[in-house]
Amino acid sequence: MKSEKGQSLVEFALILPLFLMLLFGIVDFGRAFHAYLTIDHAGREAARAASIGKDNAAVKLVAKKQGSSIGLNEDRVDISTASRTPGTDITITINYQFNFITPVLGPLVKTINLKDTTVMRVE
Repeated sequence: MKSEKGQSLVEFALILPLFLMLLFGIVDFGRAFHAYLTIDHAGREAARAASIGKDNAAVKLVAKKQGSSIGLNEDRVDISTASRTPGTDITITINYQFNFITPVLGPLVKTINLKDTTVMRVE
């Protein structure tokens, strides 16, 4: 029977890349989920600001402040409404480009577009 001194080192070298890919995948999923929840919250707050009569610049600023943890820009916020008369609906749409950090998945997928649409009645 031969010596088995290097067996654990070889097994570790085979498993380490799979373990790291799984770890980076979990981190990327968590980041993507956080980004989606952030744009959802920013959309709701912006829709609320628009429904109580704030102008478009103020609504976009509210969305930018609520999405500051992911670096949300005002140009990613779209406000769609025919008029802001009481009883009509206002729609806020936020588009966000999410970038992966996973070493193998990142270069393959590059970015995904996260989109959130919020509709609220004008008061």
